[in-house]
Amino acid sequence: MPLSTLADAPVFDRDGFTFRPLAVPSRGSTELAVWALDLAPGARSEAHHMDREEVFVVVSGKVSAEIAGEEVLAGPGDAVIVPAHAVLRIGNACPDNPTTVTAVTSAGMKATVGDATFPPPWAR
Repeated sequence: MPLSTLADAPVFDRDGFTFRPLAVPSRGSTELAVWALDLAPGARSEAHHMDREEVFVVVSGKVSAEIAGEEVLAGPGDAVIVPAHAVLRIGNACPDNPTTVTAVTSAGMKATVGDATFPPPWAR
């Protein structure tokens, strides 16, 4: 399947974050996982980590992130690079407008939140 459209992507909502998988195993990708991610105004994730490196490229708005205790602020065109196993909290730094990012990682990645480890449904 050489084309995976955003319009046909399944939608996963979690705490002010909307995930739309573009290139994941269920949509034809075997090595990479790519999804569009919309952050509602003021949305902030819980602390978590992934077993693979992740990269978030800001399309619009601003992203704030705490990565292994380091704070970063990213705007359109910037990439936030999160090493594997680094504890991450990511959020929309715009209190009144949504933020859009493109997320990239490896197919088969697993997330850990608290004591639970699982493959996120948008990455399958």
